[in-house]
Amino acid sequence: CGAEVIAVSRSTDLLASLQQEVPSIKIVAVDLSNWSATKEALSNIGPIDLLVNNAGVAILEPLLDVTEEHVDQLFGINVKALMNVTQIVAKDLMARKAPGAIVNVSSLASLAGFQDHTVYCATKGAVDAFTRACALELGLHNIRVNSVNPTVIMTAMGRLGWSDPAKANPMLEKIPLRRFGEVKEVVDAVLYLLSDRSSMITGACLPIDGGFSAV
Repeated sequence: CGAEVIAVSRSTDLLASLQQEVPSIKIVAVDLSNWSATKEALSNIGPIDLLVNNAGVAILEPLLDVTEEHVDQLFGINVKALMNVTQIVAKDLMARKAPGAIVNVSSLASLAGFQDHTVYCATKGAVDAFTRACALELGLHNIRVNSVNPTVIMTAMGRLGWSDPAKANPMLEKIPLRRFGEVKEVVDAVLYLLSDRSSMITGACLPIDGGFSAV
């Protein structure tokens, strides 16, 4: 869409692969769970007008098997890192008195409970609450904040994790469209919420779930 894109990840291999695929993308390698290292790494990347908070991890365990390490790791990336990067970008936008748009990648797991997802569900519920509160605080500065809440999406990981019909079919039966989502269907929603075509939308959590949350 003509944007100058900066990709941030702790994985240098994935960043290098992305840059090979799209040479115009700038890359920054940093562990987003490290608050101070993130601030240092992103302090001189230039003005940012649009932000997608897409970093996330999932550790699936029954509640009684959850450890403190699991909780710290999931909240450290899914919530703490998101808050930190949002703060960095919002401060820059306000200093420049520039409008902006932020999209947080949440999950259907914020809207429904799933087996062995207790901590993950909790982190995504926090993302949605943070989205609404941010929209309130930043709205006066013409900065919009929304989230997208996808169901299972057919990424490489999604295809691997949901290829077993015994696991997939019970989930599919709860989705009126009777299929999982494709990557493009999330990308299109994110682009819409970043763009001026959604200029009156802020504080929204948009399910991309084939109707799961409607029934």
